[in-house]
Amino acid sequence: MEKLLDIDYLLKAYPHILKYLPVTIWISVAAMVLGIAIGLATALIRLYKVPVLGPLSALYVSFVRGTPLLVQIYLVFYGIPKIIYYLQTQHGWLTGFDVNYVSPEVYALLSFSLNLGAYLSETIRSAIESVDRGQFEAADAIGLTRTQTMLKIILPQALTVALPNLGNTFISTVKDTSLVFIIGVIDIMGEAKIIGARGLAYFEVFIAVSLIYWPVCIIIERVLAMVEKRIRTYERSAIS
Repeated sequence: MEKLLDIDYLLKAYPHILKYLPVTIWISVAAMVLGIAIGLATALIRLYKVPVLGPLSALYVSFVRGTPLLVQIYLVFYGIPKIIYYLQTQHGWLTGFDVNYVSPEVYALLSFSLNLGAYLSETIRSAIESVDRGQFEAADAIGLTRTQTMLKIILPQALTVALPNLGNTFISTVKDTSLVFIIGVIDIMGEAKIIGARGLAYFEVFIAVSLIYWPVCIIIERVLAMVEKRIRTYERSAIS
């Protein structure tokens, strides 16, 4: 009689899949860091209405938010090599660069960074706009430059406002990295597909996958909640 659930296979598969958790975490953390940098730059360009770059950044944000992440991953994975090949053959640029040696992880990282940059630019822009405009005027009155005002006064406050959204975005990113196996990255999902195909036990391996993502996301959520609580406590003590 066929079993509904092969517990033995699930338990054997779990540690093999778990070994690839660092790949998932690495891509998520690196993409988040790069995404924040891209998002901050994009937000500032749009806030200060920089000529040419302002409309281009608005177009970038609109495109990313209006297309599926899966499509963006494919566009980067197939598009970047094609662009590089075109530049090499038609213009003689990047002739010493062999795109065949680029790891799929690089394309995954680039895809997620660009995706996060667009979404986080809106988060960061809203956070900056939430800071009282009077603080800009006060900083100007004491002789601070626009850059000093942004770095020393505005961004620290904006970061506090944006922290909950940044945390939620990071948790979503950890889960969304399950898509990277489609371009050959062996992460949690990639290994699960391999093991599932080997034993024709997809149900069991995907239960194992869910039992990895679920606790990881809970841990991240708890850690971020603790960080946010400490920041709020520090703010209250500073005010008092």
